[in-house]
Amino acid sequence: MKSIVYIGADHAGFKLKEHLKNFLSKQGYVVSDQGNIKFEKKDDYPDYAKRVAQAVGKVKDARGILICNNGIGMSIAANKVKGVRAALTNNLKIAREAVVDDNANILCLGQGHINKKEAEKIVMTFLTTEFSNLARHKRRIKKIMKLEA
Repeated sequence: MKSIVYIGADHAGFKLKEHLKNFLSKQGYVVSDQGNIKFEKKDDYPDYAKRVAQAVGKVKDARGILICNNGIGMSIAANKVKGVRAALTNNLKIAREAVVDDNANILCLGQGHINKKEAEKIVMTFLTTEFSNLARHKRRIKKIMKLEA
């Protein structure tokens, strides 16, 4: 069995979240849905960003996925939680670099700007890529952690 993936979305990302939950389960991942559990037109993305970010922040090497219309709001909200490095990503190269260079632990996607197949590829790239552990990247992440303090 592969690692756990925390996932969350507001109404504007709900459809893609549901698709990715099924996709990831078929890939052998354990998916922890942090909401919204049902489609609610008037829900707010910071609620789900907080849930996913707090879950990821508590577990070493955990990964999360957040989805709204454009991914921006989710990224902003998630990055307020200590220990989280959320990356708004819309292509494979950025998904890979987000992990290799910045050790991103949450992937943010915009349902309104990506199709399901693209999302699947980006998610798999994000989940299967490892941090480079290069000294320069470790140094930069330590500086980010100082900003959190």
